[in-house]
Amino acid sequence: MKLNYRKTLCVGFAFFLISAFWMAYDTVIPKILTDKFGLPQTWSGVVMALDNILALFMLPLFGALSDRTNTKLGRRTPYILIGTIVAAVLFVGLSFVDNMQFTKLGAVSDVEGRSTLEFLYDYDYKTKVADGVEYELVTPSGEKFILTEKFTREQFTSITLKADKIDPRTGEVVLNSDGTPKQVTNPLYLNYVMPARAAYAWDQTISSPATLIFFMALLLLVLISMATFRSPAVALMPDVTIKPLRSKANAVINLMGACGGILILLLGSVLKTGEPANDMMSYTVFFSIVSGIMLVSLVIFMLTVNEKKLVREMEEESRRLGLDTAPDDNGTPGKRRLTKGERTSLLLILASVVLWFMGYNAVTSKYSVYAGKELALDYNLTLMIAQAAAIVAFIPVGIISSKIGRKKAILSGIAMLSVAFGTAMFMTSSSPGIIMNIMFALAGIGWATINVNSFPMVVELSRGGDVGKYTGYYYAASMAAQTITPVLSGMFLDIKLRYLFPYATIFVVASFVTMLFVRHGDSKPLPPKSGLDAFGSVE
Repeated sequence: MKLNYRKTLCVGFAFFLISAFWMAYDTVIPKILTDKFGLPQTWSGVVMALDNILALFMLPLFGALSDRTNTKLGRRTPYILIGTIVAAVLFVGLSFVDNMQFTKLGAVSDVEGRSTLEFLYDYDYKTKVADGVEYELVTPSGEKFILTEKFTREQFTSITLKADKIDPRTGEVVLNSDGTPKQVTNPLYLNYVMPARAAYAWDQTISSPATLIFFMALLLLVLISMATFRSPAVALMPDVTIKPLRSKANAVINLMGACGGILILLLGSVLKTGEPANDMMSYTVFFSIVSGIMLVSLVIFMLTVNEKKLVREMEEESRRLGLDTAPDDNGTPGKRRLTKGERTSLLLILASVVLWFMGYNAVTSKYSVYAGKELALDYNLTLMIAQAAAIVAFIPVGIISSKIGRKKAILSGIAMLSVAFGTAMFMTSSSPGIIMNIMFALAGIGWATINVNSFPMVVELSRGGDVGKYTGYYYAASMAAQTITPVLSGMFLDIKLRYLFPYATIFVVASFVTMLFVRHGDSKPLPPKSGLDAFGSVE
């Protein structure tokens, strides 16, 4: 009994394109909402929760619909094909609406006839600065300015501050490892320029909301398109994989997803989407490349995955091994009622999913804003480190989980995530960046450990005829959390941005408690014929 890695990798391209989309969505859409439209964090969270509200109903619906679908392409493939094409096209359209908003901001003039950006460049900050405090700015050409009153255009385009020996925010010595002065983000930019610009953008949005309404309408269509095929795409893995190998297969699927995510972060680094100086950039090129990646992944999936053939092979192997594949009256794999203990375990697993997503999604949906405003960091690098750590961990985690059990693996993953977020809450802009990178690497490993095992625990309680429905249950739970947490965390972040990691830590720790009481969902694989079989093989 061994996993066909080649087959699983091909199936994983559906999850690759889904993860690529959501990485782009989660990192850039919050920036557009706050930077271009000026939405407060709470209202930005409301918008970010819309996809989850939609998914809360649509994922179980389309999971169940795909269970009953029967086409030449199979049960899941038609949804993946149509949904991806529509979402990719509409996603590019979002960038054009974003450009419309930027044009509107730049076209609006103040009473002296200056455009929005000119207004911000020449904004009077004298009353915002404590008496006697001087800030030294260094322009890209190396020229130094002592700022006490106003930003000029040249000063505004250089948002770094050279703290020769003392960081004026903390009074601490700030030096690089080689002893040279460290470049830090200008505190005036973080504390006054960005809020002033957001307030101005919000005023323009309120006075003329048509662009925001258009943006929201198109965003809704994109999210509907994505929701139609997420459950079918994820359900395809258990459709073509026998039960004892689903943790290993899920590791491969999540590896593909992490690769999709890190590819988008690399793209963001190249296009510099995370740099504070580019908050007002056009995202047309970025969105177009993301959509192209989705469509190329779809082509690879369609050329390499014959769903009906793979399902037949899985059913034949399951029957040969004496696994649970008894057909129902219609000739399809059957359904069954859960025992009381199994129902309790299912509810506890789903509760755990809600809790750890409450913590984790708060970080992923707000970190791009938090990194720039609180830590003066480019979010792309930190998130890439987390994704890279997850990529390295997925396959070993799948192998280890098959030996120690899914529940123990999940508990260890929750512990790692708790330590990472708990430590991150003490980080400031003057803390060594390497500590945050290490914590996000640990978070990536912890999250990989959780993801590899949680979904298989849910579908372990299903049978072939209702895998889509149980997939819908799993994603309904995760989406319920992701519906609530952007709004709830946004309310706390509007009070104080530094509440992000304490908030996340509390919910992750709570998920450890609920997971302790789960008693069902651990697979007991058949013993391998040889030591090499325990690691699977590429076929």
